[in-house]
Amino acid sequence: MRITKSSLIEQGHNDLYGMIATALSFFVFAYSSRFGQVSILVYYALWLPLVVVSYRRALGNYARYTWIFAFAVFACLSIFWSAAPSVSARAGVQYLSHVICALIAMRVLGVGTLARGAILGTGMALVYSLLFGVYFLDPLDGSYSFVGAFASKNQLGLYASLGLYFGFATIVLLGERRLKWLCLSALLAVIAAYCLFASQSATSVITTLAAIAIALAVHLLQFLRPSSRKTLFLVGGSIAVGGAIAFIYGGGADLVLGAFGKDSTLTGRTYLWQQGFEASLANPFFGIGYQAYWVQGFSEAERLWEEFYIGSRSGFHFHNTFIETVVETGAIGLFLLCMVLVVTLVGHLRRLLNHATDPDSAVLFGIAVLLAMRAFVEIDILTPYHVGTFLLYFSAGKLTETARVLRGQADYPVLRRVIYQAGKSPQVGT
Repeated sequence: MRITKSSLIEQGHNDLYGMIATALSFFVFAYSSRFGQVSILVYYALWLPLVVVSYRRALGNYARYTWIFAFAVFACLSIFWSAAPSVSARAGVQYLSHVICALIAMRVLGVGTLARGAILGTGMALVYSLLFGVYFLDPLDGSYSFVGAFASKNQLGLYASLGLYFGFATIVLLGERRLKWLCLSALLAVIAAYCLFASQSATSVITTLAAIAIALAVHLLQFLRPSSRKTLFLVGGSIAVGGAIAFIYGGGADLVLGAFGKDSTLTGRTYLWQQGFEASLANPFFGIGYQAYWVQGFSEAERLWEEFYIGSRSGFHFHNTFIETVVETGAIGLFLLCMVLVVTLVGHLRRLLNHATDPDSAVLFGIAVLLAMRAFVEIDILTPYHVGTFLLYFSAGKLTETARVLRGQADYPVLRRVIYQAGKSPQVGT
């Protein structure tokens, strides 16, 4: 049987391969620690060979990706001052290669294909957890929570969040009306909602609801003229921010946390943040080295592992992307990573507020919002082979796509018809 190039690398023609590759990638991200190096090789095998099929299509002009690669390159360079050079070297190369795979996926996949593959991938991961998952006792608060087949309830909560979000995005933002995908999205939503409830992850519940609400609000703005969108967004955003501040300072945060059985210390996270801030003062500009803090034999890491009952002495972090980043890569690394996150968030928002209806940016903006909110309590975008890192760099890369690429997509016939009738493409580039 002959396999055409277009069935592998052309957006709109590679739906089958794209969905399978995305689903398997999500499953690998979920359980690479369980299945080991073989699963990572599968991930690389899904994306890197596409360079051989067509290096122009798979890679594109990397000069346009300088801002995207900046943090990954800096993480690799941290070996020169790292407290654990071998650890930083291995982790830095892994992170950089992971970013490259995400950008290859961005080049060859439409967002609709990504969303459908994500539905399959998160569904597989959650069903696997329901079949082979376990409950863990949290020694800090004495509660039992369902962690599935993941290493922590927060990772289970993240996949449940993604299941709910992509189900919502496929139906509402992308306008999917095919019965099989409507049924799969609804089924995944039910499974994800149960896993979210069972995990008892307050972080995941709050950020999921907030991300969906924000994505829906911005989606509704698409029915207005661009000038009206901006005005209403500024007014609504100001009211929402003001209300959130008043809610937090009025004690509302404690009420919400209390509903999940948490206290104002977020089960020890505020203490961890304090320890991380103090650790960052040792080398505030360059950090201790990428992933060079949580190393066995290092006194501070050993102390915190003991205080938080981490018997494995691995897989722990400061539960805050910004603090973890500044400890490992200093203020420079923090700036470079925040640049990717903020440019991605603002870039897709600008498209939605300034230009014609753009389903792609609507989906990717919601992803960026979810990752940005979780960054305050997790490190979803800081580690290799993590679904959050993959989605961030996929979303960032889509900002570099031109109107020509948008016109070539077959995912959204309504959008193509609008472009055709207008006689020219909307200016969707930044």
